[in-house]
Amino acid sequence: MEHKKKEAAVVYRQQQIAAGIFDMWIETSIAPQAKPGQFISVYTQDKSALLPRPISICEVDRKNSRLRIVYRVAGKGTAEFAGYKPGQRVDVLGTLGNGFPLEKAKGKKVFLMGGGIGIPPMLELAKEIEGAASVDIIVGYRNNELFLSEDLAKYGQVHVATEDGSAGTKGNVMNAIASEGLEGDVIFACGPMPMLRAIKQYAADKGMEAYISLEERMACGVGACLGCVVKTKEVDHHSHVNNARICTDGPVYAAEDVEI
Repeated sequence: MEHKKKEAAVVYRQQQIAAGIFDMWIETSIAPQAKPGQFISVYTQDKSALLPRPISICEVDRKNSRLRIVYRVAGKGTAEFAGYKPGQRVDVLGTLGNGFPLEKAKGKKVFLMGGGIGIPPMLELAKEIEGAASVDIIVGYRNNELFLSEDLAKYGQVHVATEDGSAGTKGNVMNAIASEGLEGDVIFACGPMPMLRAIKQYAADKGMEAYISLEERMACGVGACLGCVVKTKEVDHHSHVNNARICTDGPVYAAEDVEI
């Protein structure tokens, strides 16, 4: 595990790419060590907000030491980030979490599955997967604002589902798999909990391996607040119960190892 550190990063550029969705590149010395599926914690300037906001890493530019984060404005903290301009300081802690097990993709037919704000981490993952037999990228959106779909299309076959039916398959990522008759061996996924539950069940039914990122429930990102505990098959060596802290032990788990 790489050392995590808090540092003052600098905003390189930022733009809005969909309703409430912002795309920010930051310059930071932690970029070269970042792995697909990891995240950073971003601190607000508002001293009354104690906890940083965990945001998944969307893309890594190791050569220029930059990280890309794509996030949804959900409250005061993320609303503050959305106003940041190039050259502005942004305090970050990272890199955090364990990332996806890339070696599981070798020689396999891979599904990358993202829903909503679980789509951004699929981009760096798609870039770094090597030796897969095929890569199908199945992404679910609310409507036809298909953020990141063009970026993703450079690295695999993209299949879109929209809740309102305005693009791709009407419904969710599972509907897209069914309607397009997709078949795979291993799943890497990130998204809201109902989606991850459906993927866990689907993988069990099909005899597929599935690795899921549970980041939507994190608060502090450093294992202190215990707001993101998940039930596991194995006993946690800290608390000696069947729990794991998503932010420090995850956020990526084999689906069969967690009760969701």
